[in-house]
Amino acid sequence: MCGACVVPFKMATCSIEDVLAKVEKDEAEKLKSITVIKELDLEFDLGNMLALDKNPANIREFREKNKDEFLRSLARDNTQLLINEIWKLPTERVDEVIVAKLPETTTRLPREKPPPKPRPPTKWEEFAKLKGIQNKKKTNLVWDDVHKEWKRRWGYKRAKDDTKEWLLEVPETADPNEDQFAKRNKAKKERVAKNELNRLRNIARAQKIKVPGIGLAPTGQQSKSDLEKAVHVAKMSTASVGKFQDRLPKEKAPRNTGKKRKFQPLIGDFSTEKQKQLDILKIMDSKKPRLDINKAVNKQMREEDMESRSKKKGGPGKKGRKGNFSGKKGKGAGSAKGGKNHKPRMKQGKR
Repeated sequence: MCGACVVPFKMATCSIEDVLAKVEKDEAEKLKSITVIKELDLEFDLGNMLALDKNPANIREFREKNKDEFLRSLARDNTQLLINEIWKLPTERVDEVIVAKLPETTTRLPREKPPPKPRPPTKWEEFAKLKGIQNKKKTNLVWDDVHKEWKRRWGYKRAKDDTKEWLLEVPETADPNEDQFAKRNKAKKERVAKNELNRLRNIARAQKIKVPGIGLAPTGQQSKSDLEKAVHVAKMSTASVGKFQDRLPKEKAPRNTGKKRKFQPLIGDFSTEKQKQLDILKIMDSKKPRLDINKAVNKQMREEDMESRSKKKGGPGKKGRKGNFSGKKGKGAGSAKGGKNHKPRMKQGKR
Protein backbone atom coordinates (compact mmCIF):
# COMPACT_ATOMS: atom_id res chain seq x y z
CA MET A 1 0.00 0.00 0.00
CA CYS A 2 1.41 3.39 -0.90
CA GLY A 3 1.79 6.28 1.55
CA ALA A 4 -0.69 8.43 -0.32
CA CYS A 5 -3.40 5.95 0.54
CA VAL A 6 -2.49 5.62 4.24
CA VAL A 7 -2.81 9.29 5.21
CA PRO A 8 -6.45 9.75 4.16
CA PHE A 9 -7.37 6.53 5.98
CA LYS A 10 -5.84 7.83 9.23
CA MET A 11 -7.63 11.16 8.82
CA ALA A 12 -10.90 9.34 8.26
CA THR A 13 -10.27 7.17 11.33
CA CYS A 14 -9.64 10.23 13.52
CA SER A 15 -12.72 11.95 12.27
CA ILE A 16 -14.90 8.92 13.07
CA GLU A 17 -13.45 8.73 16.59
CA ASP A 18 -14.12 12.42 17.12
CA VAL A 19 -17.70 12.02 15.98
CA LEU A 20 -18.26 9.09 18.32
CA ALA A 21 -16.73 10.99 21.23
CA LYS A 22 -18.95 13.98 20.52
CA VAL A 23 -22.04 11.76 20.40
CA GLU A 24 -21.14 10.17 23.73
CA LYS A 25 -20.60 13.58 25.26
CA ASP A 26 -24.01 14.77 24.05
CA GLU A 27 -25.67 11.67 25.42
CA ALA A 28 -23.96 12.19 28.77
CA GLU A 29 -25.18 15.78 28.91
CA LYS A 30 -28.74 14.66 28.18
CA LEU A 31 -28.63 11.92 30.80
CA LYS A 32 -27.14 13.85 33.69
CA SER A 33 -26.94 12.35 37.14
CA ILE A 34 -29.76 12.97 39.59
CA THR A 35 -27.18 13.81 42.27
CA VAL A 36 -26.51 17.54 42.48
CA ILE A 37 -23.92 18.93 44.88
CA LYS A 38 -24.42 22.41 46.34
CA GLU A 39 -22.37 24.31 48.91
CA LEU A 40 -25.49 25.38 50.78
CA ASP A 41 -28.56 23.18 51.00
CA LEU A 42 -31.70 24.50 49.38
CA GLU A 43 -34.79 25.41 51.40
CA PHE A 44 -37.89 23.55 50.26
CA ASP A 45 -41.60 24.23 50.63
CA LEU A 46 -43.02 21.03 49.18
CA GLY A 47 -46.62 22.11 49.76
CA ASN A 48 -46.11 24.88 47.17
CA MET A 49 -43.43 22.87 45.28
CA LEU A 50 -41.03 25.74 45.95
CA ALA A 51 -37.20 25.62 46.21
CA LEU A 52 -35.08 28.55 47.44
CA ASP A 53 -31.42 28.58 46.36
CA LYS A 54 -29.23 30.82 48.56
CA ASN A 55 -25.95 29.86 46.88
CA PRO A 56 -24.20 32.83 45.22
CA ALA A 57 -24.03 32.66 41.45
CA ASN A 58 -20.63 32.24 39.79
CA ILE A 59 -20.27 35.57 38.03
CA ARG A 60 -17.09 34.58 36.16
CA GLU A 61 -18.71 31.49 34.71
CA PHE A 62 -21.81 33.53 33.89
CA ARG A 63 -19.71 36.01 31.88
CA GLU A 64 -17.43 33.48 30.16
CA LYS A 65 -20.11 30.99 29.13
CA ASN A 66 -23.30 31.50 27.23
CA LYS A 67 -25.82 33.18 29.55
CA ASP A 68 -28.76 31.08 28.38
CA GLU A 69 -26.86 27.83 28.91
CA PHE A 70 -25.71 28.92 32.38
CA LEU A 71 -29.24 29.82 33.49
CA ARG A 72 -30.66 26.64 31.96
CA SER A 73 -28.08 24.51 33.79
CA LEU A 74 -28.79 26.26 37.11
CA ALA A 75 -32.55 25.82 36.71
CA ARG A 76 -32.09 22.14 35.82
CA ASP A 77 -30.00 21.43 38.96
CA ASN A 78 -32.46 23.16 41.29
CA THR A 79 -35.43 21.39 39.67
CA GLN A 80 -33.65 18.05 40.07
CA LEU A 81 -33.15 18.71 43.79
CA LEU A 82 -36.83 19.63 44.16
CA ILE A 83 -37.94 16.45 42.38
CA ASN A 84 -35.63 14.38 44.59
CA GLU A 85 -37.33 15.80 47.68
CA ILE A 86 -40.79 15.13 46.23
CA TRP A 87 -39.90 11.47 45.64
CA LYS A 88 -39.10 11.14 49.35
CA LEU A 89 -42.74 11.83 50.21
CA PRO A 90 -45.27 9.00 50.67
CA THR A 91 -46.89 7.99 47.39
CA GLU A 92 -49.98 6.11 46.29
CA ARG A 93 -51.41 4.80 43.03
CA VAL A 94 -54.55 6.49 41.67
CA ASP A 95 -55.94 5.29 38.32
CA GLU A 96 -52.64 3.61 37.42
CA VAL A 97 -50.71 6.82 38.17
CA ILE A 98 -48.29 7.31 41.07
CA VAL A 99 -49.27 10.39 43.09
CA ALA A 100 -47.27 11.98 45.92
CA LYS A 101 -49.03 13.37 48.99
CA LEU A 102 -47.84 16.93 49.48
CA PRO A 103 -47.53 18.28 53.04
CA GLU A 104 -48.99 21.52 54.35
CA THR A 105 -47.53 24.72 52.95
CA THR A 106 -45.07 26.75 55.01
CA THR A 107 -44.86 29.84 52.80
CA ARG A 108 -47.89 32.11 52.83
CA LEU A 109 -48.61 33.38 49.35
CA PRO A 110 -50.75 36.51 48.88
CA ARG A 111 -54.09 36.24 47.12
CA GLU A 112 -55.72 38.81 44.89
CA LYS A 113 -59.22 37.71 45.94
CA PRO A 114 -60.56 35.94 49.02
CA PRO A 115 -60.74 32.13 48.90
CA PRO A 116 -63.95 30.81 47.36
CA LYS A 117 -66.74 29.88 49.73
CA PRO A 118 -67.88 26.27 49.86
CA ARG A 119 -70.73 25.43 47.52
CA PRO A 120 -74.08 25.35 49.33
CA PRO A 121 -75.80 21.95 49.26
CA THR A 122 -78.61 21.31 46.83
CA LYS A 123 -82.12 20.36 47.86
CA TRP A 124 -81.44 16.68 47.21
CA GLU A 125 -78.18 16.77 49.18
CA GLU A 126 -79.98 18.31 52.16
CA PHE A 127 -82.69 15.64 51.94
CA ALA A 128 -80.11 12.84 51.64
CA LYS A 129 -78.22 14.14 54.67
CA LEU A 130 -81.45 14.36 56.67
CA LYS A 131 -82.47 10.80 55.76
CA GLY A 132 -78.97 9.36 55.98
CA ILE A 133 -78.81 8.40 52.30
CA GLN A 134 -75.30 7.74 51.06
CA ASN A 135 -74.26 7.80 47.44
CA LYS A 136 -73.03 4.49 46.10
CA LYS A 137 -70.36 4.73 43.45
CA LYS A 138 -71.41 2.83 40.35
CA THR A 139 -69.07 1.32 37.81
CA ASN A 140 -68.84 2.90 34.38
CA LEU A 141 -69.28 -0.41 32.56
CA VAL A 142 -72.27 -2.76 32.72
CA TRP A 143 -73.08 -6.02 30.99
CA ASP A 144 -75.38 -5.76 27.97
CA ASP A 145 -77.44 -8.95 27.60
CA VAL A 146 -78.47 -8.13 24.04
CA HIS A 147 -75.01 -7.58 22.54
CA LYS A 148 -73.25 -9.90 25.04
CA GLU A 149 -70.51 -7.42 25.87
CA TRP A 150 -69.53 -4.76 28.40
CA LYS A 151 -70.79 -1.29 27.55
CA ARG A 152 -70.96 2.09 29.14
CA ARG A 153 -73.65 2.83 31.64
CA TRP A 154 -74.41 6.32 30.26
CA GLY A 155 -73.75 8.32 27.12
CA TYR A 156 -72.85 7.27 23.61
CA LYS A 157 -72.98 3.52 22.84
CA ARG A 158 -74.43 2.79 26.26
CA ALA A 159 -76.03 -0.45 27.33
CA LYS A 160 -79.78 -0.89 26.91
CA ASP A 161 -80.02 2.12 24.61
CA ASP A 162 -83.74 2.41 23.80
CA THR A 163 -83.12 5.11 21.17
CA LYS A 164 -81.69 2.47 18.82
CA GLU A 165 -84.85 0.39 18.82
CA TRP A 166 -86.60 0.23 15.46
CA LEU A 167 -89.85 -1.17 16.90
CA LEU A 168 -91.87 0.10 19.87
CA GLU A 169 -94.83 -1.54 21.56
CA VAL A 170 -98.05 0.48 21.62
CA PRO A 171 -99.71 0.37 25.05
CA GLU A 172 -103.32 -0.80 25.25
CA THR A 173 -104.53 2.50 26.71
CA ALA A 174 -102.72 4.64 24.09
CA ASP A 175 -104.05 5.90 20.80
CA PRO A 176 -103.08 3.42 18.05
CA ASN A 177 -102.43 6.29 15.63
CA GLU A 178 -100.07 8.07 18.04
CA ASP A 179 -96.39 8.21 17.09
CA GLN A 180 -94.53 6.47 19.93
CA PHE A 181 -91.11 7.62 18.70
CA ALA A 182 -92.18 11.29 18.78
CA LYS A 183 -93.75 10.72 22.21
CA ARG A 184 -90.48 9.28 23.52
CA ASN A 185 -88.44 12.19 22.13
CA LYS A 186 -90.85 14.68 23.68
CA ALA A 187 -90.62 12.97 27.07
CA LYS A 188 -86.82 13.11 26.89
CA LYS A 189 -86.87 16.83 26.10
CA GLU A 190 -89.18 17.43 29.05
CA ARG A 191 -86.83 15.53 31.36
CA VAL A 192 -83.87 17.59 30.15
CA ALA A 193 -85.82 20.83 30.65
CA LYS A 194 -86.87 19.74 34.13
CA ASN A 195 -83.28 18.99 35.10
CA GLU A 196 -82.17 22.38 33.80
CA LEU A 197 -84.94 24.08 35.78
CA ASN A 198 -83.85 22.28 38.94
CA ARG A 199 -80.26 23.33 38.31
CA LEU A 200 -81.24 26.99 37.96
CA ARG A 201 -83.37 26.73 41.11
CA ASN A 202 -80.40 25.42 43.05
CA ILE A 203 -78.30 28.35 41.84
CA ALA A 204 -81.06 30.80 42.82
CA ARG A 205 -81.38 29.20 46.27
CA ALA A 206 -77.63 29.47 46.76
CA GLN A 207 -77.70 33.19 45.87
CA LYS A 208 -80.87 33.74 47.95
CA ILE A 209 -82.95 34.88 44.99
CA LYS A 210 -86.69 34.41 45.10
CA VAL A 211 -87.79 32.23 42.21
CA PRO A 212 -91.44 31.69 41.21
CA GLY A 213 -92.90 28.26 40.59
CA ILE A 214 -93.63 26.72 37.24
CA GLY A 215 -95.08 29.27 34.82
CA LEU A 216 -95.70 32.96 35.47
CA ALA A 217 -96.29 34.11 39.02
CA PRO A 218 -99.40 36.38 39.04
CA THR A 219 -99.47 39.21 41.52
CA GLY A 220 -102.39 40.16 43.73
CA GLN A 221 -103.21 43.47 42.10
CA GLN A 222 -101.72 44.32 38.73
CA SER A 223 -101.54 47.98 37.83
CA LYS A 224 -102.28 49.46 34.46
CA SER A 225 -98.60 49.78 33.62
CA ASP A 226 -98.04 46.11 34.48
CA LEU A 227 -100.84 45.03 32.16
CA GLU A 228 -99.54 47.25 29.35
CA LYS A 229 -96.07 45.79 29.80
CA ALA A 230 -97.45 42.23 29.73
CA VAL A 231 -99.36 42.94 26.51
CA HIS A 232 -96.27 44.47 24.93
CA VAL A 233 -94.11 41.47 25.89
CA ALA A 234 -96.72 39.07 24.50
CA LYS A 235 -96.78 40.93 21.19
CA MET A 236 -93.03 41.06 20.91
CA SER A 237 -92.78 37.30 21.49
CA THR A 238 -93.93 36.47 17.97
CA ALA A 239 -91.64 35.51 15.10
CA SER A 240 -92.09 38.93 13.51
CA VAL A 241 -91.29 40.69 16.82
CA GLY A 242 -94.75 42.26 16.90
CA LYS A 243 -94.51 43.83 13.46
CA PHE A 244 -97.77 42.34 12.14
CA GLN A 245 -99.73 42.36 15.40
CA ASP A 246 -102.96 44.37 15.31
CA ARG A 247 -103.63 46.91 18.03
CA LEU A 248 -106.64 46.75 20.26
CA PRO A 249 -109.27 49.49 20.04
CA LYS A 250 -108.21 52.62 21.96
CA GLU A 251 -104.80 51.09 22.61
CA LYS A 252 -102.02 53.61 23.05
CA ALA A 253 -98.43 53.17 21.97
CA PRO A 254 -96.27 51.73 24.76
CA ARG A 255 -93.97 54.10 26.59
CA ASN A 256 -90.47 53.63 27.96
CA THR A 257 -89.88 50.57 25.83
CA GLY A 258 -86.38 51.69 24.90
CA LYS A 259 -84.93 52.96 21.68
CA LYS A 260 -83.57 50.72 19.01
CA ARG A 261 -79.92 51.41 18.43
CA LYS A 262 -78.91 52.51 14.98
CA PHE A 263 -75.48 51.66 13.62
CA GLN A 264 -73.59 53.14 10.74
CA PRO A 265 -73.52 51.00 7.57
CA LEU A 266 -70.40 48.92 7.01
CA ILE A 267 -70.51 49.36 3.24
CA GLY A 268 -71.65 52.15 0.95
CA ASP A 269 -71.22 55.89 1.34
CA PHE A 270 -68.79 56.85 4.10
CA SER A 271 -69.10 60.61 3.68
CA THR A 272 -71.05 61.08 6.95
CA GLU A 273 -68.54 59.01 8.90
CA LYS A 274 -65.68 60.97 7.33
CA GLN A 275 -67.33 64.28 8.22
CA LYS A 276 -67.84 63.16 11.84
CA GLN A 277 -64.19 62.20 12.18
CA LEU A 278 -63.09 65.52 10.68
CA ASP A 279 -65.32 67.43 13.09
CA ILE A 280 -63.82 65.57 16.04
CA LEU A 281 -60.28 66.32 14.83
CA LYS A 282 -61.22 69.97 14.30
CA ILE A 283 -62.50 70.27 17.87
CA MET A 284 -59.41 68.54 19.28
CA ASP A 285 -57.04 70.71 17.19
CA SER A 286 -58.69 74.05 18.02
CA LYS A 287 -57.13 75.94 20.93
CA LYS A 288 -60.30 77.80 21.85
CA PRO A 289 -63.17 75.81 23.34
CA ARG A 290 -66.25 75.37 21.21
CA LEU A 291 -69.13 77.56 22.37
CA ASP A 292 -72.78 76.66 21.89
CA ILE A 293 -74.51 80.05 21.83
CA ASN A 294 -78.06 78.73 22.25
CA LYS A 295 -77.06 76.60 25.21
CA ALA A 296 -75.21 79.49 26.83
CA VAL A 297 -78.15 81.90 26.37
CA ASN A 298 -80.61 79.38 27.82
CA LYS A 299 -78.37 78.79 30.79
CA GLN A 300 -78.06 82.54 31.45
CA MET A 301 -81.85 82.97 31.26
CA ARG A 302 -82.40 80.13 33.71
CA GLU A 303 -79.91 81.64 36.15
CA GLU A 304 -81.65 85.03 35.96
CA ASP A 305 -85.07 83.45 36.58
CA MET A 306 -83.75 81.55 39.58
CA GLU A 307 -82.16 84.71 40.98
CA SER A 308 -85.40 86.70 40.64
CA ARG A 309 -87.39 83.93 42.34
CA SER A 310 -84.96 83.77 45.23
CA LYS A 311 -85.27 87.54 45.71
CA LYS A 312 -89.06 87.34 45.79
CA LYS A 313 -89.01 84.56 48.34
CA GLY A 314 -86.43 86.27 50.54
CA GLY A 315 -88.20 89.75 50.53
CA PRO A 316 -89.79 91.47 53.60
CA GLY A 317 -92.90 89.78 55.00
CA LYS A 318 -96.36 91.31 55.53
CA LYS A 319 -96.66 93.70 58.42
CA GLY A 320 -99.38 93.34 61.06
CA ARG A 321 -102.40 95.65 61.22
CA LYS A 322 -102.05 98.64 63.43
CA GLY A 323 -104.94 100.47 65.08
CA ASN A 324 -107.55 100.34 67.81
CA PHE A 325 -109.22 96.92 67.92
CA SER A 326 -111.52 97.82 70.81
CA GLY A 327 -114.28 98.96 68.42
CA LYS A 328 -113.97 102.64 69.29
CA LYS A 329 -113.38 105.20 66.65
CA GLY A 330 -109.90 106.40 67.10
CA LYS A 331 -106.69 107.02 65.39
CA GLY A 332 -106.44 103.61 63.85
CA ALA A 333 -110.10 103.02 63.16
CA GLY A 334 -109.75 103.74 59.48
CA SER A 335 -107.03 101.18 58.99
CA ALA A 336 -109.40 98.26 59.36
CA LYS A 337 -110.79 96.52 56.31
CA GLY A 338 -113.74 98.41 54.86
CA GLY A 339 -112.85 101.63 56.76
CA LYS A 340 -112.86 105.14 55.43
CA ASN A 341 -109.17 105.31 54.66
CA HIS A 342 -109.02 101.80 53.21
CA LYS A 343 -107.34 101.58 49.83
CA PRO A 344 -107.59 98.36 47.88
CA ARG A 345 -104.24 96.82 46.89
CA MET A 346 -103.49 96.12 43.28
CA LYS A 347 -102.25 92.67 42.48
CA GLN A 348 -98.95 92.69 40.67
CA GLY A 349 -99.23 90.73 37.45
CA LYS A 350 -96.64 88.44 35.96
CA ARG A 351 -94.00 89.93 33.81
